[in-house]
Amino acid sequence: MRLLDTGEPVWDVRFDEKGGLTAPARNVLLEEVAARGVTDLFVFSHGWGTSEQGARAMYDAMFPLMREAAQGTDALATIGFAGIYWPSLWFPDTPATVAVAGGIQADDGGALQDDSGSGALSGAEIADSLASGYTDPQQQQVILEIGRLIDEGAAAAAAPDPSDHESPADQEARIARIHALVRSLAPAYPDGAGDEAGEDAGESALLLSENPKDDYQRVADTFGTTAAEGAPQGLGDWFRKALNGAKDAVRVLSYSTMKVRAGDIGRVGLGPLLSQLHVGAPDLRVHLLGHSFGARLVSFALAGVGEADASPVASLLLLQGAFSHWSFSHPQDNPFARPGPLHQYADRVHGPLVATYSVFDWAVCQWYPKASFLARQDLEAEDVGRWDGMGADGYQAVNPAADIAMPQDGGTNYSFTAGTFYRVDCAEVINDVKQSAFAGAHSDIRKRPVAELCVAAAAAHA
Repeated sequence: MRLLDTGEPVWDVRFDEKGGLTAPARNVLLEEVAARGVTDLFVFSHGWGTSEQGARAMYDAMFPLMREAAQGTDALATIGFAGIYWPSLWFPDTPATVAVAGGIQADDGGALQDDSGSGALSGAEIADSLASGYTDPQQQQVILEIGRLIDEGAAAAAAPDPSDHESPADQEARIARIHALVRSLAPAYPDGAGDEAGEDAGESALLLSENPKDDYQRVADTFGTTAAEGAPQGLGDWFRKALNGAKDAVRVLSYSTMKVRAGDIGRVGLGPLLSQLHVGAPDLRVHLLGHSFGARLVSFALAGVGEADASPVASLLLLQGAFSHWSFSHPQDNPFARPGPLHQYADRVHGPLVATYSVFDWAVCQWYPKASFLARQDLEAEDVGRWDGMGADGYQAVNPAADIAMPQDGGTNYSFTAGTFYRVDCAEVINDVKQSAFAGAHSDIRKRPVAELCVAAAAAHA
């Protein structure tokens, strides 16, 4: 345990990739929370591609802002904070280009096209970044092998002497080998989570493809990845395109792995821990907050917390959530015609369920749905949005629901009601797209209005 400058306790809670609590010791955490007399514990989870240092920096920025926003709030008493640390994967930053709605034009006057920028990275750069997100040495070696195969293929394709090029058969074999390794790392959804897999695993269509030669070229088209500038043209063009598609396929693999991992950690790790906190401190109110895939982690904790009367969760706030916006849905308006995997767990929250969204979040609005491009191939036009994330438009097919907007200057007068789903348009606040060429404003949350939203949701507990 550590303390903010103003004296509030902060616990750094670490889980491994299977949901095992690694620090602090479970009994120590339970005893310390009870001993400090905390009545309102804010539990915050970071999202994708976040190192421990990056997560700590986010918590160190947000917790003081939240503490300041909570001053004078009668509905909150003794406040504490817990920052969740979990092994998310880091795909390197890329020089992406995003064609924003409204028609940004390229320098030549033509329409700007989405380009993930993955083609600018070497296979080794991608593999080195992702390998640290796996604890299994064999999985680490698989990632490094994928990177090596991509780079060797690219070097052969770029060789000036045609005699150094691989034969068409060898090129196809290389793509097939890369895909076999990618497929071997593709995560499986847990048993009994068929609804979850059906609505929230569209990317598996690519990861489990039976035709990687064609589908890797198609994912390169979908993500805008092109062959290296100046590469010679000829019969081998498909191969260079497929190699760049392989890089985007590895990016999709990282999405899928983080998504499943976050759900597992929430369900198996955080949820039961919250139940134990409730036993040790029955009056404790827990306020769950999650960013990006961390929003999925705290949401799936509701599936592991036990029955509603055993849940200490007083509010749920999802900040630019990177998981299906149908997750809490009822079946009537759900294009999958069945309830979302978390539909039956909403009553574990004894206050409001709030989700932010912003058109400036390119990670969720632009790239996240593209990961399901193969799954979309057979869908009709009216199914657009089937694979969208929370951070694009908030909870869908839920009831009761309300739509509100976060004012640019913030404020806490949201008048939240317990048991209601709120979609909060944060485009006036979460809008700094200069933070990342790929993700845009996805992580633009370290702001006073966002902290005030956290407090407003917590203060509306039943």
